Amino acid sequence: MSLGGSDSIVSRRTWLKRLLAGIAAARLLAETRLKSAAAGEVGDIPRDTGPLTIRVTRPFDAETPAREFVSFFTPNHRFFVRSHFGPPPERIAEAEWRLRIDGLVEAAKELTLGDIRQMEAVTVTAVLQCSGNGRAFYRPRIPGVQWERGAVGNAQWTGVRLRGILRQAGIRKNARHVQFQGADRPPVPSVPLFTRSIPLGKALHPDTLLAYEMNGRPLPLLHGAPLRVITPGWMADSCTKWLTDITLLSEESDGYYMRTAYRLPLDPIEPAMAGESDRTRPVEAMVVKSLIAAPPEGATVPLAPVMIQGAAWGGESKILSVEVSLDEGKNWQTARFVGEEHPYAWRQWQLVWTPRAPGPVSILCRATDETGTVQPLASPWNPGGFLWNGWDRVTVTVGG
Repeated sequence: MSLGGSDSIVSRRTWLKRLLAGIAAARLLAETRLKSAAAGEVGDIPRDTGPLTIRVTRPFDAETPAREFVSFFTPNHRFFVRSHFGPPPERIAEAEWRLRIDGLVEAAKELTLGDIRQMEAVTVTAVLQCSGNGRAFYRPRIPGVQWERGAVGNAQWTGVRLRGILRQAGIRKNARHVQFQGADRPPVPSVPLFTRSIPLGKALHPDTLLAYEMNGRPLPLLHGAPLRVITPGWMADSCTKWLTDITLLSEESDGYYMRTAYRLPLDPIEPAMAGESDRTRPVEAMVVKSLIAAPPEGATVPLAPVMIQGAAWGGESKILSVEVSLDEGKNWQTARFVGEEHPYAWRQWQLVWTPRAPGPVSILCRATDETGTVQPLASPWNPGGFLWNGWDRVTVTVGG
């Protein structure tokens, strides 16, 4: 049975063992969170704290209100926060922090932050998006953090090229994947570490970075300080935070968060068939998507020209157009792009709408990328609730 994304072949029995281990790990994590909830540490009901909307308090998972996306750059303090276990239990002083590179290399290396800062600095503007962004919109409901629209942001990332560090260590011919490990740790030892890998080709891409700055400032702790991986155009599960270890492998990382979690079925799947498909692939590249930032959901707008604004992104693909519908998708109008264009950043767009009569109106938007892929009405259901990119919808009331 092929699990996709590598040349490795595993037996059904091995896959079943991994699945059961993953279920046990998820159950342990859920029990830990339930205990925290009993102590008043976890909020099941999202709370709007202004800059962020909290989905879970421990670990701290919070999304950005969509109104903030009228800005090209998402400020650090308004950027969504996501991790499985939270920051490392003890913050490592920069002078003591080390990055270790081993595995299928010619010579294992250990670098300090000073060593890394002496290398050529590179800056890339890129969207970072949680794989589960939009999970709350899948039906039937899928367990997990109920992200709506705001587990995404656009930022400027500064650091060094990952390929430069890998080449310093010397890449052996049989290396095919690059594994990342951060300093964060699960609440109990029986829960697996959050270990992920990416194909060597993506690791060697000149835009794949190890970042130590975000929007021109030192990387905040909640966003992975002192060093995190940035894989432009790919979902954030590949962008390991609090990075301490890089290991070159011949196959995908063999762990729960790579072989069981963060995977998509290769074939269409119905909810009743969840868990029965052996053919899966890892979550990697983003899909074409757009959202409406203004006017906000539930707003009352005048019976006069209204500026509709939003953002669209396509991961590694350029956005060609964004369309807006005011009649449930029967007719579409093309929005105009505003602001700068960068390869992995979102495109901001605007459309002036003149309402014709008072009453409720739903505003819809959809984007098309350079491959001709159009944002769908709804995303195909998958057991993880990943990669939602259905049409965005905001309902407003036109005043008299």
